[in-house]
Order: sequence, then C-alpha cells, then structure tokens
Amino acid sequence: MLNNKEYINKLYQSDKALIIYKVKNGFDIYTDLKEKIIVKNSNLKKFLNHQVKKKHSKISDLNCYIGFLGYKILCENINVHLPKQKSNNFYPGIFYRPQTIIKIRKNILIKSSLKNYRNFKIEKNKKYYHTDKFKVNINLQQYSKLFDKFSKKIKEGKTYQIKICQTYRNKAKINSIDFFWNLMKINQSPESFLIRDKDYSIISCSPETLINKKNKYITTKPIAGTLRKRKNMSKSIALNFFRKNEKESKEHNMIVDMERNDLSKICKTGSVKIKKLKKVEEFRDLYHYVTTIGGKIKSKITNHDIISALMPGGSVIGCPKISTLNLLNKSENFERSIYTGSFGLIYSNGNMRFNIIIRSILNFNNLVEISAASGVILGSKAKNEYAENAIKAKSLLDLFKL
Repeated sequence: MLNNKEYINKLYQSDKALIIYKVKNGFDIYTDLKEKIIVKNSNLKKFLNHQVKKKHSKISDLNCYIGFLGYKILCENINVHLPKQKSNNFYPGIFYRPQTIIKIRKNILIKSSLKNYRNFKIEKNKKYYHTDKFKVNINLQQYSKLFDKFSKKIKEGKTYQIKICQTYRNKAKINSIDFFWNLMKINQSPESFLIRDKDYSIISCSPETLINKKNKYITTKPIAGTLRKRKNMSKSIALNFFRKNEKESKEHNMIVDMERNDLSKICKTGSVKIKKLKKVEEFRDLYHYVTTIGGKIKSKITNHDIISALMPGGSVIGCPKISTLNLLNKSENFERSIYTGSFGLIYSNGNMRFNIIIRSILNFNNLVEISAASGVILGSKAKNEYAENAIKAKSLLDLFKL
C-alpha cells in the first residue's frame, strides 16, 4: 500500500489529468476528473446557473467544478465582438469535476469518492524538450506605434487607460509538474495554479483574485501599479513610490473606480465598500499596488450575472471596459487565448473563487506561450511600459534557463 507521499509522486509521474491550486496555507490537488466540460459561449450561462448546483458527492470539497474561461469567451459573453485574429486554436474554456482532493499542508490529507483511487499506471519514457530562446510578437518599434495610437485615443476620450499585450513564444513540450514546483520556489503567488491534461498544460503564478464569493458577500482585489524590485528596496519604499508617482496613482484610481462600478451592478445599493485601500504586495521581481473591495450581493443574482459583471477583469484591460475592449480587439493581431481569462472553482452551493490568468505558461501543440501587458495612460512612456512587460514575464522566462 502506497503511503501519501508515494501516491503523490506516482500521480506526478502518471499521465492522469490533475489540477493544483494555491490556498492560504498550502495547496490543493484535484484529480480523478470524471467530467471534462468544454465551455463555449452557447452553453456558458446554462453551465454556470444550473449544472454547478448539482451535488455529486458526500464530500463537500468535491462538490465543485474547477477550470478556466479564456479571454475570447468572456468577451463574447458580454457581446464584445472579436475580429478574426491569429489563433492557436486552444479551448475557449474547460471545467472538470474532481473525485479526489489532496490537501498539502503540514500534513497530507486525502479525500476521495473512489475506493481504489491509488490504483493507476505510470507512463514511462516521457520526452520533454525546450530552449530558453523566445520570440516576442511585438518588438519595441511595433509596440511604440501601437502605444502612440492608443495615446491618441486617450486624448480623444475613447479610453482612459488601455493594456497592450505582448506574447513570448517557443517550441517546447515541458514537464509541467517540475515547472510548477520550480516556479513556486521562486515566485509563489496567492492565485497560483497548474492544470495538466493529456493534450495541454497551464502553469501560473497569478497574483490577482478577481472573484471571491462566499454566500451573499463578494470581494475583488484589483492590482494596478508595478515597481521593479531593486537592491535595498522594501515594501515601505515601494508604498512611498506609488503614493508619489502620479502615473501609478492615476492608473490605480481608475481601475478601483471601475471595479467598484462593476460590483455595484450585482451588489445592494450602498454595500460596496473599500476594505483595504492601496496596499503593497511583494513578489520576487516586483511590487504591486493593490486594493480590496467588497459588497453584499442582491437577491436573485446568478453566478452568470456575477461573471458577466466582473469578467474580463478590468485591471488587465483598462477603462472604460467595453470601449477599451473594442479598441484592443481591433488592434491586437493575436488571440489572447487564456491570457486575461479566468481560472477558478464553482461550488454546488454557489460559492466561487476566480483569479485573472496572468503570469502564465500555456503549453499546447508543442508550443509555449507567455503573455504580459502594461497600462497606457496620459503621461506613460512607451519604453517604460515595454520594459514593464519584460519584468512581469521574467520569473516565467527564467524557468527555461534552469
């Protein structure tokens, strides 16, 4: 009989689909994924409002669906048109129903609705390959041209802030388990996750919680403001920088106002409050400027209503949301795929937790994609924003050098 550690190691060496999700004091691993529901715009509402209410297990932790929604489906859901773009033909969204959960804390706790969940085969002689040489879809000259175009749109009042996306690509087939745990050693973030399926993997150290719904209360935690970490820097120095930097303060205030407005669509009048205003969070290569906002949900609001109000997350798009999305989609030649989509859990009781998919690696069809975006407002400089994207992608690109 395998002990818990031996079972987990065997699971990692197998080809079984699994999901790892960062929680407050450790990690949860979901496996024995009985259902794999490919979510499209045509079935999204039905899935969110009906299917998730079914209780499948006596184990409360397993009465959930876990998965992701890509950027495109989130745009289509709020009637934002996407023109034809270059595409990797990845799934619009997928959710799974787990039958086994492994809770990694100080000790390992395993719950399963299956009696023989430890019995499975290991796939041998897996072949992985990658290089650390990436091609980026937009160079500085191209970025500057797009930057100037958007700066003009800001002056015309078409948008106030807009996020330009860059994508790094590389031919690779990676060991997602090794990559994920190496990433957790160097840049563990509150919304980190891994999905490993037979034909793809997603590895992420996302820092941003978009939706945390518990009963009738919901919080969102927008990030707007980035500072590269240097020697002898501290959180207090970073906080002082953000407070005094006009560009970062403006960017943050715009996003906070937009997220408050998004929450107001689904929350009771007067209940939307700022819980934590303009705090600094520290990561390996950078500091972020973060605010937490919460509110009490109106009666008869569905999960689809909530997702429609809050997704795509405003902090990675710009504002105002709809007009900015339309500008972005007309100007970006490559589909964002998972980037600025959302990953999370929906429980049978209606509770939800979703992040924004940033700081992520997608490995699909023997290609790796890593995307990053920085905000353009009046007063921004193209070189600075281009460099900020590189800082955001650095911890992921560094994995390929190990």
